[in-house]
Amino acid sequence: MYLKLTTLLLSQLFSIFLFAQTNSPKGKLFIIGGGDRPPGLMKAMIDAANLSPQDYIGVLPMSSGEKDTSFHYFKLSVAPVCNNPVVNLDFTKETVNNRSRLDSLEKAKLIFITGGQQTRFMKVVLNTPVYDAIHKAYRNGAMIAGTSAGAAVMSEKMITGTQLLPEAKGKEGFTMVKAGNVEFEEGLGLIKTAIIDQHFIVRSRYNRLLTALHTFPELICVGIDEETAILVSQGKAEVAGDGQVVVLRDPQKMQVKSDGVIGVKKASLSLFVKGDSFSVVK
Repeated sequence: MYLKLTTLLLSQLFSIFLFAQTNSPKGKLFIIGGGDRPPGLMKAMIDAANLSPQDYIGVLPMSSGEKDTSFHYFKLSVAPVCNNPVVNLDFTKETVNNRSRLDSLEKAKLIFITGGQQTRFMKVVLNTPVYDAIHKAYRNGAMIAGTSAGAAVMSEKMITGTQLLPEAKGKEGFTMVKAGNVEFEEGLGLIKTAIIDQHFIVRSRYNRLLTALHTFPELICVGIDEETAILVSQGKAEVAGDGQVVVLRDPQKMQVKSDGVIGVKKASLSLFVKGDSFSVVK
């Protein structure tokens, strides 16, 4: 009986392992904290994408209010390090079902999401075939990259940048660490174990990431500075670029006072630089 139970348990564990392996995305994420995109950072992205001469880069500029300009500057940023074609795959509410354009998106080996407003991007993409095509490309081995707003949309729980509390209205930056002040909406969910914040050190966004950590203590809160990126693959994130990445995780003994002020004890804080890596698995 003991042998039968052991064999059955091993068989079940092996089935779970095979299921995880089969359903784990084959692609990578290259998440940039915004700012300039120097050639060294772009080369790191292109090298990790492992493009063949036949591959092309698909650009999704829907975060931007000036989509053609955003596409143009992305082309300029990769030109010194990449000869592959760069294709503008701008979608609107009217074209999200365009089969030809969706096929082009699914077959792109590198998909780049530009900066702008993350909510603008998700209003076009969420619950559409475009969302599905991005995920299909990622599952099949494509790299999904993005900068600024294009970084924020990677999370399942996406920081919008809006403050919700009445006393915070009109203030520049997040001046409080209070429960209920940070607005979250649904992002792409390409990384489900972490929340991504961008322009992090330059704009001193600790307050809102600390609030995010309190709101979702089970998630890893990652703040990426400008001209810096994390390359995410197989549950590991590696830092590229010359800036820093702040990681907050595993808070304990959390409390909220009657006025909404948050208390968090014994949370883990790490500061990573180029070449460092950390787990994004919980």
